[in-house]
Amino acid sequence: MENIFSGITQGLFSLADPMILLLIFAGTVFGVVIGALPGLTSTMGVALLVPVTFGMSPEMGLALLGAIYCSSTYSGAISAILINIPGTPANCCTILDGYPMTQKGESGRAIALATSASAFGGFVSIFALLFLAPPLAEFALKFGAQDYFLLAIFGVSVIASLSERNMLKGLWAGVIGLFLSIIGMHPLTGDVRFTAGIAELYSGLPIVIALIGLYSIPEVISSLSGSDNAVKQVNTVGSGVISQMLELFKYKMLSIRATIIGIIVGIVPGAGSSIASFVAYDDAKRSSKTPEMFGKGSPEGIIASETSNNAVVGGSLVPALTLGIPGNAVSAVLLGGLMVHGLKPGPTLFIENSAIVYSFIMSLFVSNLAFIPVGLFIARYGIKLIETPASVLGPLVLGLAVIGSYAINMSIVEVGLMLVIGLIGYLMKEFDVPREPMVLGLVLGSMAEGELARAFSLVHGSLPMLIKNMFTSPLSLIIIALTALSLWQGVRKQFLAKK
Repeated sequence: MENIFSGITQGLFSLADPMILLLIFAGTVFGVVIGALPGLTSTMGVALLVPVTFGMSPEMGLALLGAIYCSSTYSGAISAILINIPGTPANCCTILDGYPMTQKGESGRAIALATSASAFGGFVSIFALLFLAPPLAEFALKFGAQDYFLLAIFGVSVIASLSERNMLKGLWAGVIGLFLSIIGMHPLTGDVRFTAGIAELYSGLPIVIALIGLYSIPEVISSLSGSDNAVKQVNTVGSGVISQMLELFKYKMLSIRATIIGIIVGIVPGAGSSIASFVAYDDAKRSSKTPEMFGKGSPEGIIASETSNNAVVGGSLVPALTLGIPGNAVSAVLLGGLMVHGLKPGPTLFIENSAIVYSFIMSLFVSNLAFIPVGLFIARYGIKLIETPASVLGPLVLGLAVIGSYAINMSIVEVGLMLVIGLIGYLMKEFDVPREPMVLGLVLGSMAEGELARAFSLVHGSLPMLIKNMFTSPLSLIIIALTALSLWQGVRKQFLAKK
């Protein structure tokens, strides 16, 4: 506990840097705009700006990326409430009651509730991250090489089994990600693999390049092909929004329950904000005194959805920072941001780079404060921006993707790699193959390969001995059981869906 308070002090001192505060504000504005624009996700927003952080200190870069994550998760509610289109998948449940309130002339009240609920859920989840992550990191120090290898496999299997469409497709996507992660030189022997003679691939497929292509190019192609729909005209947000934010405190228990749901779901790798939102919404409806109002403009529905999906932010970073397993696709991109700054996610992160980690966590608190005025301003005056057709946004996003890819190493080859990965991402989207397992496979693959090689070296290359160690170690058995359970749940879910 003493180390935690020492870390908090370090983090607060870092926030005294005006440049960090300016970057938090800039990231918040960018994130609010990205989240409010239908079709542009939090993952894409964070991925696009990772290259921008290369010339920054780790504290500055992570503060910028964290601000985008927090604000974009919240601002998807703006378009959900005003134009009946969720800015991000996490805001799907917000539509159910947010837009009916707009139709009744209560858009200002709905925006105010979404804003205060998002801030509450985000704040509490960051507190959970602050006090849960260090003890979990200490426990994770007991893990051996074989345990880390199994953890990587668990991370991929969980997000694949939680695929909303097809578990088999999710698993294959994870396998593709794992294959892409082994491109380049072997960590022990130095053998070069699957590079096709491209020198830029000798050190592996750049994670940031892959993320930019995977999440931006598919949306660009969709918009330019005319598959996007024009957004309808909306009404402006009325006055008195800030005073209506206090209405949240009429629903204290609902807010607390939704926050707990969001944190728990966030900690589970692969579950994500959209799942938390649906679970919390269902819980709110079952416990409400007026369940018949849900879907007709119930403030409880908005509070449940927005509190829970923002609480996922802190929850998803718990396994990401302590175990190196992203809780969702956005935290996977953030892990990529950590890696490009030379930081290794895992239990040693809180020991070797405690000042940077606590600076990042404390910046998240500021980000949850910053998106309140920025979000309310854009909700009131930025309606025309939200109405921008996707066919106009497409070329803009493409330009940002190309510039970001080129800026990393000033390499036109890497721009080409980004476009190729983007085409793969588009095909995955068209054939209903989830991209998140591929991201997890790519991020976790290098960890899995390195730890497996280390585990083999510890048993002098004996496969029977390695298998024996896995099935006699309590930690390994727990991870194997969790992996089997996640796969079983996925199979059961798919089987029930076909009945």
